[in-house]
Amino acid sequence: MKKIFSAVIILSCFVSLAHAQKPDLAHVDKVIKAEDDFNKLVARKGIKSAFLEVADIEGIVFKPQPVKIVDFYSNIDKQPGTLSWNPKFARISANGDLAFTAGPYVYQNGKTDDDKVYGDYVSIWRTDENNKLKLLMDLGIQHPEPEQEAIVDFKEPDSSKLIAPSKDPFNGKSVILATDKIFNHSLSISTLASYKEFLSPEGRYYFPGFEPIIGKDKIMKFVDNEAIGITAETVDAGRSTSNDLAYSYGTARITKGQVVSNYNYVRIWEIDNDHKWNILLEIFSAVEND
Repeated sequence: MKKIFSAVIILSCFVSLAHAQKPDLAHVDKVIKAEDDFNKLVARKGIKSAFLEVADIEGIVFKPQPVKIVDFYSNIDKQPGTLSWNPKFARISANGDLAFTAGPYVYQNGKTDDDKVYGDYVSIWRTDENNKLKLLMDLGIQHPEPEQEAIVDFKEPDSSKLIAPSKDPFNGKSVILATDKIFNHSLSISTLASYKEFLSPEGRYYFPGFEPIIGKDKIMKFVDNEAIGITAETVDAGRSTSNDLAYSYGTARITKGQVVSNYNYVRIWEIDNDHKWNILLEIFSAVEND
């Protein structure tokens, strides 16, 4: 009996230790709070100071070319006007080290409604050495004043994807880089076929001049109706250590009807139950044409 009792104690300790070593599941509220705190910081300290305070050491903004947040805001005077935004779409990785939000913003540099600029933003966040979310990437599009309220879509990560941190983060990055390059190659062959293969059913599409398009079918209809053709080149990518959320960005040359323009793109990738990476969000920001 004593041997059985001792074995039970040892097993219980082992289970407790294993449970204690398992990382906690992240909650999407963490990144929502980071965005809300950032918004309040902008209102209190101004745009420049707020961006410098929340920036990841490698964080970038598109002005219009990608530039480090710290470099850009350290070398400009105090940015005038007011900026406010409201996250409506958000995800966080199971391990909580990578997250994003997206939603409508309003920028105003004047006193009347005519001075307001409307659009949608996308922000990517990652944790620093203190497990605090820092702004890794930020960009947006402009479009006319929205005609209806944006749809809210906050989803918790899948607990089944919660794993110990990867011991080989470079391998994780290489997988996303390769996936992004495959998609870009596919785009050069057939834009519609590529989106059909790579888009998540609940994907979102952000294109300058238009409100966000939600859902795979609606995105493909938009691409078809606007006669959009895309050639793109990958610049960089990253992936969560829990292997469920990732991002990539690069440059794109888009033919829209008879007009050819240059863009930067950012993609958010999520992995499905079949371990296939799908595009959950894609945004294009305009660049001056050559």
